[in-house]
Amino acid sequence: MILAPKTIESLLQHNKDWAKERVREDPDFFKRLSGLQTPKFLWIGCSDSRVPANQITGTDPGEIFVHRNVANLVVHTDINVLSVLEYAVTQLKVEHIIVCGHYGCGGVLAAMGRQSFGVLNKWLRNIKDVYRLHEPELMACPDDVARGRLLVELNVREQVLNLAKTSILQKAWKHEHRPVLHGWVYGLEDGLIKPLVDMQPGHDLHPLYRYEGL
Repeated sequence: MILAPKTIESLLQHNKDWAKERVREDPDFFKRLSGLQTPKFLWIGCSDSRVPANQITGTDPGEIFVHRNVANLVVHTDINVLSVLEYAVTQLKVEHIIVCGHYGCGGVLAAMGRQSFGVLNKWLRNIKDVYRLHEPELMACPDDVARGRLLVELNVREQVLNLAKTSILQKAWKHEHRPVLHGWVYGLEDGLIKPLVDMQPGHDLHPLYRYEGL
């Protein structure tokens, strides 16, 4: 069944219906929600409209602090993701950080080729670096589909590692022994999440990436 495209008006009406339903189910829902934000999870995911954090994890508003960008990257020169990370770790005191990619990611697939995408080239170059680091493993794949799926997984693993390389995480690990890092991949074809990697506080990084005096 092909759904008719929604309009701005239909989005606003849906919001009214949703808010009314929440109050019907729980009269104090919005009063409680507006008074305090205490999520245990930070979600760093892809901007892809098919991968909504709350819906695929069955969580309510207030339970997950969310940052999304093209291909779920953690780039150390990106003040946006670093600001989100700083706030989530030092102010919200999150206990878990999830980097969630997804199979069929357009950003990852675009980074596998040589087509120019304008300003997006600078962002995708970070994924090209992941490809270069793992090229022998990727070239051993039987076809482009398998190679793309593997690159999605490798990209998630690299972004989890990028989190661990930040002074923000290392300071929290040293003094508060949190948060735990997780790398997941979501399957568009079946709606299931595949856990790839867990990284506990104090993970043994290469000495070059370990900061002193934190």
